[in-house]
Amino acid sequence: MKFLLAAVNAKFIHSNPAIYSLRACAGERLQKHIELAEYTINMSLQEILADLYMRHPDAVGFSCYIWNRTMIENLLRELPKLLPDCALWLGGPEVSYDAEEILRVFPQVSGVMIGEGEVTFREVLEYYVEGGKRLQEIPGLYLPTGYTPMRTLTNLSDIPFLYQDLKPFENRIIYYETSRGCPFRCSYCLSSLDKAVRLRDIEIVKRELSFFLDAKVKQVKFVDRTFNCNHEHAMAVWQYLKEHDNGVTNFHFEISADILREDEIALLHSLRPGLVQLEIGVQTTNPETLRAIHRVSDVTRLEKIVAAVHAGHNIHQHLDLIAGLPYEDYDSFACSFDRVYAMRPQQLQLGFLKVLKGSEMESRAKEYGLQAMSCPPYEVLCTKWLPYEDVLKLKKTEEMVELYYNSGQFVHTLSVLVQAFTGAFAMFEALAQFFEENGYFTNHPARGYRYEILLAFAKKYDADRAALYRELLTYDLYLRENVKSRPEYAADRTAFQKAVREFYAQEEKERRYLPAYKQYDRKQLAGMTHLEAFRYPVWESGELIRDCRAGDKPFFVLFDYQTRNPLNYEASVQVVKLPETGEER
Repeated sequence: MKFLLAAVNAKFIHSNPAIYSLRACAGERLQKHIELAEYTINMSLQEILADLYMRHPDAVGFSCYIWNRTMIENLLRELPKLLPDCALWLGGPEVSYDAEEILRVFPQVSGVMIGEGEVTFREVLEYYVEGGKRLQEIPGLYLPTGYTPMRTLTNLSDIPFLYQDLKPFENRIIYYETSRGCPFRCSYCLSSLDKAVRLRDIEIVKRELSFFLDAKVKQVKFVDRTFNCNHEHAMAVWQYLKEHDNGVTNFHFEISADILREDEIALLHSLRPGLVQLEIGVQTTNPETLRAIHRVSDVTRLEKIVAAVHAGHNIHQHLDLIAGLPYEDYDSFACSFDRVYAMRPQQLQLGFLKVLKGSEMESRAKEYGLQAMSCPPYEVLCTKWLPYEDVLKLKKTEEMVELYYNSGQFVHTLSVLVQAFTGAFAMFEALAQFFEENGYFTNHPARGYRYEILLAFAKKYDADRAALYRELLTYDLYLRENVKSRPEYAADRTAFQKAVREFYAQEEKERRYLPAYKQYDRKQLAGMTHLEAFRYPVWESGELIRDCRAGDKPFFVLFDYQTRNPLNYEASVQVVKLPETGEER
């Protein structure tokens, strides 16, 4: 008997820990009957169908989420034509709350595993392999005959570690879980339905973290819904990572920032830059909206906490907003955006409400005038407060935030450009309109051309400072990459070529600015680093640059690409003295 567990991921870099956990929990006796298969939604239906057929399974279990439901439904229609005797099972959050409707539409499905599936799957597999309990006696199922008894919640410490072999996860994100459930009751989230927060034994967690650290995996992403809901647990994990840091691995945590304590912040400050990154769901700053979605959040305290974490200069912070929540119209969302933007996160995720099956938001959709897509990902179309026209405008603004803010490529330019507008949201809104007017949404500009587009946009709204924007864009460009083709907007540096050559000749002798490059000669130094002349102090923050004038003599900035900021990958910079100028600023 072969039971194939199939996952259809959103991208190749993703993995599906659910199917690995199901296999691990089946135990050695049954694992020989289990085979795993991972695909992506970017593959064709025919390609996945062919692979499933060639494996000749007796049963297939699909792990179902909003991003893969459409593909899996298509597979359910076609696979029985090729494997008529193959049992088809479904599990996962996308099918746990409408199992009756699924079996009505797809009567060829043998059953749905409801909620946590580790123990349920093992007992289903025993039924097929050993003739164990009848299916109707196994808790946690929906069958053509109806629901079976509810499954009790699993003790997380009883679940085996699922990463004994890291080979299937090369060049992919490692997902890891130390808790289930969430203490909060956000009305749009399915985690709020699992009210009992359960923790994996901390000694087990430490052994498993040691496995990741010893293997020097690139990133481990914790899937705990609110990692710091238990203070002692969070402190123990972060302390362990501090003491056993391998200098390579990054750990990602989703937290509630406004419940961070001073000792937690102090511990976070002590970590290696880049060891930890935090994802913080702000969602909205509108008090009425926060009350409506049952979100306990003190936004003023949140601002202070985010600033306190920033002060350590070692933690990447990713802040989230959700458009389409009740009582939030376009202007209110703009206010929420500006307030979160002012917190200066490394990334600001502008997302859209997804009305998930089984959530309170779904049950109150009529009350809120909430219309959402009927197909996955069930994204909001309009509400009482937010018409569809405004959703479309926000979609375009979101794309600008992704291209120009979250890319991290235009940090210094944006910090000055925003001063020409009433706020950050107004800037990205105007940029979206500029894209629309020039056809850039249909003719997607290449990454390098986006600098020129931003310059044209800046000249439209702040023409008097065009020369400053040229330098800011040049600075932002060389911060990220040592480009060999000089952009058109960059100033002509012919007049400084001799001084630049002499600088590298002197550096070859003295190693004053580049001591780590001792084995390289002047030509190699010039190729591996970049020296640029500026008339403005573009390396300063936007507030300091705002009213400055171009200097009579240039500043010379050295970009060192071997030494980069682990939070944003920017090259380190030094303002240097050139032999001919005798200047140092």
